[in-house]
Amino acid sequence: MAVKMRLQRHGSKKRPFYFIVVADARSPRDGKFIQKLGSYNPLTVPASIQIDRQKALEWLHKGAQPTDTVRRILSFKGVLYLKHLLRGVTLGLFDEATAMEKFTKWSTEHDSEFAKRQESHKKSKTTSRQPYVKRAERPSAAVKTESSTKESSGKAE
Repeated sequence: MAVKMRLQRHGSKKRPFYFIVVADARSPRDGKFIQKLGSYNPLTVPASIQIDRQKALEWLHKGAQPTDTVRRILSFKGVLYLKHLLRGVTLGLFDEATAMEKFTKWSTEHDSEFAKRQESHKKSKTTSRQPYVKRAERPSAAVKTESSTKESSGKAE
């Protein structure tokens, strides 16, 4: 039985919301699944992602194949990096404490970069919105009418 980690669509028309699930590759997209790992909402800015790292890691070790989008989500959340580090532990390249130390270092750096990106987005959103100001009477229109009346009176003489 081939097992896939994929997105299961929910939400209404043109308002998608996804669950990240582990399912048999032969089952329909929104059909039967084995286990729910988390959720993904692409409509929020930035997209909100909740995922259980331990469950996802277990399924990757069991051989579940993530789809392209789920692979990007797992990479963003650090699950694939954690799997990479744990592979180094099993090969004897370093111990588990070093692997966890590297992962926590990466995680804090990643979270700070994400917070900066989120803050810059909020700033750009507030600066791009400028209050609506009513236009005053155009002074150029008043000048044109005065000059045209002088010209017309000059032609009449």
